[in-house]
Amino acid sequence: MRSFPLLLLVVGAYNALAFGSPGSLESALWSVQLGSGATWRFSVDELMVGLGVILLYVEILKSTRTGIGTIMDHMLSLALFVGCLVEFIFIPQVGTSTFFILILITLLDVVAGFTITISTATRDFNVER
Repeated sequence: MRSFPLLLLVVGAYNALAFGSPGSLESALWSVQLGSGATWRFSVDELMVGLGVILLYVEILKSTRTGIGTIMDHMLSLALFVGCLVEFIFIPQVGTSTFFILILITLLDVVAGFTITISTATRDFNVER
């Protein structure tokens, strides 16, 4: 369970909304009148990006541990990234800028995960040149 890619929750929720009720992603959750006179509108798709960023932080923290489960975690994160990329290219319901940002978040999870794990393992095992 520790290897479960948490970003799958956001991608899954986005897909459920994109396929289940098209148009609901753009709907406003709330709007606030700012002191400048501008109205700040917060929509469901912006919530998805915000949740993705928060879960990315947790995924990066998970990358700092070492062990056999870490390899599975990275493999699943890579599979999620590739799946999202294929979905973005071939499925029109997710061909949006918001989903593209979620893809960038999953890519950052993969790159940061491998980078952090390699640097942590190098430090832990004291590899010398």
